[in-house]
Amino acid sequence: MTDRERIYQALDSLGVAYERYAHAPAFHIDQCEALAARFHALICKNYFLSTRRKKDYCLCIVRPNARLRTSDISAQAGTSRLGFGSEEDLQALLRTRPGSVSPLGLLFDEELRVRLLVDRALVGEPRLAFHPCDNTETLVLSWADFAEKFLPAVRHAPTFVDVHDFGDLPES
Repeated sequence: MTDRERIYQALDSLGVAYERYAHAPAFHIDQCEALAARFHALICKNYFLSTRRKKDYCLCIVRPNARLRTSDISAQAGTSRLGFGSEEDLQALLRTRPGSVSPLGLLFDEELRVRLLVDRALVGEPRLAFHPCDNTETLVLSWADFAEKFLPAVRHAPTFVDVHDFGDLPES
């Protein structure tokens, strides 16, 4: 069974309602804008982060127009400075690669090494879209199913963070 099939199986067994959309590979959020309109859903940006010594790992989920400042996120998460995690660690912990990062990969983090950070503005969004750890497909599900069924099942409680939009902050 592939990792993607394991994700479908987990969602089905949890009673999570989702829609599946196949598409050309989408490696960056800019490529997902047209998809978001087609699915009538918010496609989130997902960042795999770690501390320099790889003591702490975080998956940070934000709105597509959010401007991630790792210093702000690190302070809110109470960790030393976070930076982008390595491709090797991403594969080992969430079974995915850059361009396909997804909170659905938390299914594979059985040792609970990855902490989930969620942009507070996502709470209550009616339709969220995530890759099933493969960027040739997108799944659309509700915030309620994601937060109340999937996350408890994979034992990852979110830490909520406040992230500014691009227009809210001056360029640095």
